[in-house]
Amino acid sequence: MNFPQIRLQSTPAKIEIQTKPGRMEIEQPPAKLDLQQPKGKLEIDHIPSKLTIDQTEAWADMDLKHISRRIAEFAQQGYEDWLSGLARVSQNGDELMRIENGGNPLAEQAKRNSEDPIYEFNIGWIPSAGSVKINYDPGDVNIHFEPQRVINNTRPQKPIIEHVPAQVDIRLKQYSDLKIDFVNLKHVGVHYEQEI
Repeated sequence: MNFPQIRLQSTPAKIEIQTKPGRMEIEQPPAKLDLQQPKGKLEIDHIPSKLTIDQTEAWADMDLKHISRRIAEFAQQGYEDWLSGLARVSQNGDELMRIENGGNPLAEQAKRNSEDPIYEFNIGWIPSAGSVKINYDPGDVNIHFEPQRVINNTRPQKPIIEHVPAQVDIRLKQYSDLKIDFVNLKHVGVHYEQEI
C-alpha cells in the first residue's frame, strides 16, 4: 500500500570564519642623554711662610764681622781712644803743672806709661747665648670652593607602538537548502483524481 509521503531534505547553511591574529610591536628608543658637569671653582690664596734667621751677632761674637760694622766699630774705638788719650795728656799736663806741690810726677807718669795693659780674654770662637735670632711667620692659606650644578638636558623618547588589530572575516560558505518531494500524493476531486 502506498501511503502518501512528503519528503523533506534540508542542507544546513555553513559559515566560514577566517581570523588573522593581531600583533603589537613596541620599540623604546633610548633617551637622549645630555649631562654636563662644569668644573667647580677653586680659589686658593696662599701667603707663604717666612723663616728669618739672623746670625749677625753670632758671627760678630766669633769676630767674623761685616766690613761696614768693623769700620763703624773701629771709628768708635778710635774716637774713644782719642778721648781717653786727650784725658790722659790733660791729666799728665795738670800733674806737671802742679809739680811744686810735691811728689814725683815724671817718675809716676813714666811708670804708668811703661806698664802693659791687662787685657780680658775669653774663648773667642763660641757665640754668646741668644745671639742667633730666629723669627718664623707661618703664613696663611685661604681656600674658597664653589661647586657647580649639573646641567641636565636629557630628553626622554616616547615608545614607538605599532598595533595591527586582529581581523575576522565571516562569510557564508554554503547556503541552506530545502528539497521537498511528494510521493504517492493524490488529490481526489469531485469526479477526478490527480497525482501530485
